[in-house]
Amino acid sequence: MLSYTDQTGRELALPKLPERIISLVPSQTELLYDLGLEDEVIGITKFCVHPDHWFRSKKRIGGTKNVNISAVASLKPDLIIANKEENSKEQILLLERIAPVWVTDIKNMVDAIEMILHIGMITGKSSEAIKITTEIRSKFVDLVSWRAEHQLPSYKTAYLIWKDPYMVAGGDTFIDQMLQLSGWNNLFANKERYPTVTIEELILQKPELLLLSSEPYPFGNKHIAEFQKQLPGTKIILVDGEMFSWYGSRLLYSVDYLKKLLAGLPENPFVYKVKPGKMFKKC
Repeated sequence: MLSYTDQTGRELALPKLPERIISLVPSQTELLYDLGLEDEVIGITKFCVHPDHWFRSKKRIGGTKNVNISAVASLKPDLIIANKEENSKEQILLLERIAPVWVTDIKNMVDAIEMILHIGMITGKSSEAIKITTEIRSKFVDLVSWRAEHQLPSYKTAYLIWKDPYMVAGGDTFIDQMLQLSGWNNLFANKERYPTVTIEELILQKPELLLLSSEPYPFGNKHIAEFQKQLPGTKIILVDGEMFSWYGSRLLYSVDYLKKLLAGLPENPFVYKVKPGKMFKKC
């Protein structure tokens, strides 16, 4: 019998390597795939869209906030992987009656790396997890160096995740960590989690950059036009929410995405513009 402590301090025991795993977290489902657990994962949520063939073939057991407990029980799992923020405490307590539940708690890159390594350990995929985390670390070290090399500006930034009411990413979120690594100054870093804001508050903060996320609310081009009327001096762009909030193996792709995003921002007349033959040049 092997004993483990998850990221919330809960202890769980596994008699052997899990052979029937259910994932309740989209970003961690993708991680399980990249760890090579094709056969072991038997159930996912309706939001676990990566990889696509899992989304089409694996048994779906509801959403992250409304897990179908009876569907989980019918699959007879020997490990359930959940997240403190994405899944409710009440449902985790019910799921514990079915199988051991490994709960993650991710607020920064250190937590994310730890999570990947721990899940690799409890599933017998430590070497794969080490390979993934080594590559993630290398890519983000390179991002910091790349930013410094090109002397990129630090925009005053707000990151919107929801509409009606408007909600932004606060300072104790993984999104805030990604904003920091991109070199941006989160105007709401002094707030916790995902505070609600009004358009008047946004105007008062005078963001230089407003990021509209593709998830969980699907912001679109029409929202750029709406915000631009209220914030005429702000650079407003749509961003891929997975690249900012998925803290599993999706991080392997985030740096390339962020570099392309950063390379496009100098079109904003505030500070920089792109010149042929040189990535960035100060105006």
